[in-house]
Amino acid sequence: MVLVDSSVWIEAGRRDGKLEVKVALEALLEEYDAVWCGLVKLEVLGAARSEERKRLDAYFECIPCKPMPEVGWEFATQCARRLRDRGLTIPATDILIASLAVTWQCRVYAIDQHFDLMAPVLELQLYRPGYGGKFNPGNEA
Repeated sequence: MVLVDSSVWIEAGRRDGKLEVKVALEALLEEYDAVWCGLVKLEVLGAARSEERKRLDAYFECIPCKPMPEVGWEFATQCARRLRDRGLTIPATDILIASLAVTWQCRVYAIDQHFDLMAPVLELQLYRPGYGGKFNPGNEA
């Protein structure tokens, strides 16, 4: 299971988006490994243009969306404090997504550099696509 961040969905949805991101996301979708959370759903679908909304809503209905457990808020707060104590100022949205991935014991696929900064502090596992978009265990953070 891989929690796909909004940075990936947005990049993959761009006409001129990076091919390697598109291929990696497609591989996750084909393997039924991609999941998302309510916050990513809000970031992606909430920012969609009116002419894209119906198509995107239908597309994303088939991708599992995991709920935020109540204890997740407290853990996210603890994560934010750990990051701040290390001198890292990270957006709350990214901290919440990372804390969910740690709670769910899954990897995160993001092209947002904040996740690279959080990984060693939170013991966050990052998804690093290899050849053809498939996961490459040698590229784990």
